[in-house]
Amino acid sequence: MTKGTPLAPSASDAAVAAERLAAWVIGALTAIVIGGVALVIYVPHGGHAGGSSWLPEINASLNGTAAVLLGTGYVLIRRRRIAAHRACMIAAFAASSLFLITYLIHHAQVGSVPFHGAAWLRPVYFGLLVPHIVLAALVVPLALTTIHRAWRGRFDRHRRLARVTLPIWLYVSVSGVLVYVLLYHSGR
Repeated sequence: MTKGTPLAPSASDAAVAAERLAAWVIGALTAIVIGGVALVIYVPHGGHAGGSSWLPEINASLNGTAAVLLGTGYVLIRRRRIAAHRACMIAAFAASSLFLITYLIHHAQVGSVPFHGAAWLRPVYFGLLVPHIVLAALVVPLALTTIHRAWRGRFDRHRRLARVTLPIWLYVSVSGVLVYVLLYHSGR
């Protein structure tokens, strides 16, 4: 005769349930972020105040800060300075999160900002912008999953995903600064 199912879930059942919950939360946050960005960019706004806000400069600074922290975090983990790596990566995530908040606030006020730079810069601008947008949407679940794996102590899985996440996140951060420069300073 076999034993009945215990009332308490096994450790592996609990781990599977925790992973499912994390995947659901990461998916929901990703949908909220992408939906929020689409909403503030594409919903019509009363007027255009592209040059009157200081938020684009803050956004570029936060993107630049995230890029420096990501690069520093990479160097630190290569040197096996785990605590310093963790601090840099948490700070990079905080900088990127603050960027997202200020980006949403700015674009909720002004909507989509048209490119007014020189005609020859237009293909450069869109050549940076299009992959920036696609990869920015992709980096949300990648970064959240990478951080979650480290948080749970799944460093083997964290490392594998971080090798994909880091270059994408770096591209998004650096290209964000370049898009800002082209959008706000190439037409002056």
